[in-house]
Amino acid sequence: MQRIAWDQFFMAQSYLISTRSTCTRLMVGATIVRDKRIIASGYNGSIAGGDHCTEHGCYIVDGHCIRTIHAEMNAILQCAKFGASTDNAELYVTHFPCISCCKSIIQAGIKTVYYGEDYKNHPYAVELFEQANVTTKKVEMSKDIFDREPFTSENITEAK
Repeated sequence: MQRIAWDQFFMAQSYLISTRSTCTRLMVGATIVRDKRIIASGYNGSIAGGDHCTEHGCYIVDGHCIRTIHAEMNAILQCAKFGASTDNAELYVTHFPCISCCKSIIQAGIKTVYYGEDYKNHPYAVELFEQANVTTKKVEMSKDIFDREPFTSENITEAK
């Protein structure tokens, strides 16, 4: 059995994390990685202890929900809260980042953004990433990524 590739492994983590989202418009998850180790994760939702869109509806101003903190920002803020450096880290996010998150990603020193799905990719965000030498890469996820033969005593061979 072949192991899952690193980019798909971390992207799968982001999709799993997105299931905690309290946004009713789009479920997004993000994972920050340094040296092949997860240092933080985040999903889109309200502030800790605050009203959630799933319970109270979206708070829309100028077409945007102002109740929600984006997944990328939640992951970056988790690093700030617990003192984990994001310099030269990688970000795996389920959807292409918005302009505000793009700027925060650049300022946090993240050097590569892997994303699962195109979502309102703004040309200025693309331009900013290019100016800051931040690499962006779309990660194609295999539909059968979790459809794997489980480890059982019958299919594990002992080391000799």
